[in-house]
Amino acid sequence: MAKKTIDTCSFCGRARNEVALLISGAQGNICNDCVEQAYAIVEETRKKDPAGGFRLKKEDLPTPVEITKFLNQYVIGQDEAKRFLSVSVYNHYKRLLQKKDDNDVEIEKSNIIMVGATGTGKTLLARTIAKMLHVPFTIVDATVLTEAGYVGEDIESILTRLLQVADYDVKAAERGIVFIDEIDKIARKGDNPSITRDVSGEGVQQGLLKLLEGSVVNVPPQGGRKHPDQKMIQVDTKNILFICGGAFDGIEKKIAQRMNTRVVGYSADKSIALNPGNILQYITPNDLKSFGLIPEIIGRLPILTYLNPLDRNALRNILTEPKNSIIKQYQKLFEMDGIRLTFDEAVFEFIVDKAIEYKLGARGLRSIVESIMIDDMYTMPSSPKKELHIDLNYAKEKFAKLEQSKLKSA
Repeated sequence: MAKKTIDTCSFCGRARNEVALLISGAQGNICNDCVEQAYAIVEETRKKDPAGGFRLKKEDLPTPVEITKFLNQYVIGQDEAKRFLSVSVYNHYKRLLQKKDDNDVEIEKSNIIMVGATGTGKTLLARTIAKMLHVPFTIVDATVLTEAGYVGEDIESILTRLLQVADYDVKAAERGIVFIDEIDKIARKGDNPSITRDVSGEGVQQGLLKLLEGSVVNVPPQGGRKHPDQKMIQVDTKNILFICGGAFDGIEKKIAQRMNTRVVGYSADKSIALNPGNILQYITPNDLKSFGLIPEIIGRLPILTYLNPLDRNALRNILTEPKNSIIKQYQKLFEMDGIRLTFDEAVFEFIVDKAIEYKLGARGLRSIVESIMIDDMYTMPSSPKKELHIDLNYAKEKFAKLEQSKLKSA
C-alpha cells in the first residue's frame, strides 16, 4: 500500500491545516505566508540595482502633476506648497538620473524650506510624499540637535537615521530625501554678544551647512556618543535632497513691518493690496534672516514656499474628505470590532468650531474627536451592540465631561 503523505509547504514545512492556504505545484507546495514573503523580497530586489541604491527609470518617474494628484488624496488645500514640493522632488529624481555628457552641465539640487503655522500640514505633506517615493526618506526633528560636544544629538544623527531607513545601503542613502522639521527652533537667539555659546541655535545652523551644500561626512551607524568606538561610515550628501519645515511663529510681524515701508510715503506702490489674512504669502529670504536664520543656511535652501492658514472650510474637509481622514480612521477602528460608526453632520460642525477656538489647526481636530470617542472606544469592544451613532448632544456631553475632568485635575 502506498504511503500516505501530508501536504506541507516546501519552504517553511508547515502542514496544510496550519496555514490559511497551501498552493500545490508539480514539484512542491507553497503556503500563503511564504508567497507574501517571496513577493516582498522580489519587490525590494526589483527596486535596487546591482551597483547598490534604488533603481530609477525615466519612464517610471511621477511627473509633478502626478505627484500633486497623489498629495491631493491625503492633503486638503495648500496648492502652492504642493506645486513647489512636487517640482522639487521631481527634479531630484531627474538629477539622480542625469548622465555625464560632453556639455558638463551639472544640475544642482534645490533644497526647499516650507513656512507655515502649526497644524497646517508641513509634516503631513512630507510623510505623504514618502509613500510614493523609491528613494530612502526620513523625518528628523531639529529641536533635539546641538553643536558637537554638547548634550543632545549631533548633526550627523540626521544621516544615521537615513542610513537606518536604507538598511545601511550607503549608495541608496546618498540618493535619499531628508525632511528637517521645526527648522525655526534653531534660529539664532539674538544679535547681542554673550558669554555662553548658542549651541542649539546658530551652532546647529553652522553644522548643517556641510550637509546641505554637499560634502563627505563621517556618520556613526549607531548614533554617536553611546558607542564612541564604532567604525564610522562615510556618506556623501551632494545628492541628498533636504526639505525643511517650520512654523516661524511671529515672522508675520517682520513681514508686515517690511511691507509697510513699501506702501507708506510719497514713493509708495499703490498697486500693492495686502491680504492680512495670509501675510505669509509675502515672505522673502530676508524675512528668514531677520527671524534668525544665518545667510549661509538661507542660500542653501533656495526654494521658499508657504502654507496657508486653515480656514473653516479647510478644517471641515480635512475632517472627512481625505483618504485617511480622521473620521474614516475612527470608523475603521470600530469596523475592526464589527461596529458601524456614524455621525450627524452637526457633530462635524461642532468639532470644527472647537478646533478654531483652540487655534491648533488640523492637530486640534484629532484631540477633539478623541475626547468625544474615548468612552465608547473603551466600552464598545466588550458590548454586544454593533452600531454606534454620535449626535450633537452626545458629542457636546462627552466633550464637556472630559473638559471638566481636566479642570478638576489641574
